[in-house]
Amino acid sequence: MSDDDPAGDDERATDEATPRHDRVRGHPTPGPLNSLQHWTSAKSPLRVALNYVVVWLVRVSPSLKLKNWLLARIGVTVGDGVSWGLEATPDVFWPEHITIRDHAIIGYDATLLCHEFLQEEYRVGDVVVGERAMIGAGAIVLPGVEIGDGAQVAANSLVTRDVEPGATVAGVPARPMTDDESTVEGTETAKEE
Repeated sequence: MSDDDPAGDDERATDEATPRHDRVRGHPTPGPLNSLQHWTSAKSPLRVALNYVVVWLVRVSPSLKLKNWLLARIGVTVGDGVSWGLEATPDVFWPEHITIRDHAIIGYDATLLCHEFLQEEYRVGDVVVGERAMIGAGAIVLPGVEIGDGAQVAANSLVTRDVEPGATVAGVPARPMTDDESTVEGTETAKEE
């Protein structure tokens, strides 16, 4: 029941119309116990412990260069110029399923999850954050989600589906913002004067 290897290229769909659930792989955990009770069969406890220590260091280090170096050591694909905010958390079980492209920003206390432990199965899927994308403070990105180049995720949002390149999403679950919602307060007044 191991899923240490990232999903194959044929399983990584890039079509925005593909629901995230089509990009996560389910792993049944038979018996009366919930899937989290089987975590030691899913991933090496030693590997998870090592990941946890590295993730803790990433969360508290003020150095962006050190954060990116540490993230790469646990398998995260980190592009050039990535900014990883304080207290932001990559998936501890399967960080190798995270790709963060050049100059993306992961905000304070944001969480990128690549797994879901459910009652009768656990699921694993890739998370891709596009070039120059921004994820706001406290946002949570679920497994199988792709955030397009230049996209923006508002603070405290729950991202349950792909975000189109250049789009701005907000809310629980995150939805595209309309032009009226994304207008900066005071911009209309300044135009009228």
